[in-house]
Amino acid sequence: MIQPAVLTEQVAVVSGAGRGIGAAIARKLAALGARTVLCGRSLAPLEEMARQISATGGEARAIQADVTEIGSVEKLASQVEAEFGRVDVLINNAGVGGFGGPLHELPPDQWEYVLNTNLRGVYYCIRSFAPMMIRASSGSIINISSLAGKNALPNGAAYAASKWGLNGLSYSIAEELRSHNIRVSVICPGSVDTELSPHAGKDASKMLKPDDVAHVVEMLVTQSANSFASEVLLRPTLKP
Repeated sequence: MIQPAVLTEQVAVVSGAGRGIGAAIARKLAALGARTVLCGRSLAPLEEMARQISATGGEARAIQADVTEIGSVEKLASQVEAEFGRVDVLINNAGVGGFGGPLHELPPDQWEYVLNTNLRGVYYCIRSFAPMMIRASSGSIINISSLAGKNALPNGAAYAASKWGLNGLSYSIAEELRSHNIRVSVICPGSVDTELSPHAGKDASKMLKPDDVAHVVEMLVTQSANSFASEVLLRPTLKP
């Protein structure tokens, strides 16, 4: 099925775009006509995904960037502005898991790794890209959170804390930026069939797929200009 190119001439930046949910979102945005910038820590999978998108007629650019390093994110934003002159859609998807046991046994460096990637990285990206959107008086920021940001997650407290924090950040910046005609949304999926988290005892055939999350992104970036969905809770139809 050929999708309408509703995002033609728009520029979308997707973090963590080399695999899983990020790759699915990048493919979806490119299919909608966006010039899509794929970023992440490892360049090789980004380049492979960009090749796949180009092979299907989309436009994609792979740029290595580490969201836990402010200098790296600022460099990414400068490259995007120099090459494209704008950013219309920012997908903050880069994230890591942390499900190794109770919080009191979690090494401090693992706590830092999870929080720096899942929460501080989103701050760095918004800090670096929002000014471009403010100057243009338009834009969409979509943060990929988790139902772990709404519910208790034993043996994954650091991950849950990062996602609860991300939800609070999302709601707050939505109020800060809406006067600039910038829409901020957060998607909280349940169990998604990816490499990120353990799913022992769950039926993968019933779990959400990365394309299910990408479909919600499509809904958000194509909704009426007069409204925005600030939060989407996404669950599999059948419990896995």
